[in-house]
Amino acid sequence: MGPVHLFSLISQRNEWLSVKQSLVAGNVANANTPGYKAKDVIPFEAVLSRANLEQSMTQAGHLRHGASSVEDSQGAKAADGMVLHSGNSVSLEAELLKAGEASRDHKLATSVQKSFHRMLLSTTRG
Repeated sequence: MGPVHLFSLISQRNEWLSVKQSLVAGNVANANTPGYKAKDVIPFEAVLSRANLEQSMTQAGHLRHGASSVEDSQGAKAADGMVLHSGNSVSLEAELLKAGEASRDHKLATSVQKSFHRMLLSTTRG
């Protein structure tokens, strides 16, 4: 079994979420600033794809990469194209959705990290 880099991955994910929350806060703070263009980060999946991480199938029952029938939704993209008369492109609704997603993703990452930590502790006790 190779090294497990889950803690590093979760740490990177949390750093990315922190940057995302900062940008959302900046967008909301400048919602009434004339000419302000809303900012966003690249998706975390794109950050991971740069790392050249490959999944391997260790058991016959595992899903193959790309076998999922679930498609990514781009619902938030519809509001991003809106520009007000003042030249401002911030949509408060879209920013609130992004803030909620970042909060949910942070809670999930923290929960996974705690569970993995407990699992490691249980294997070392004995």
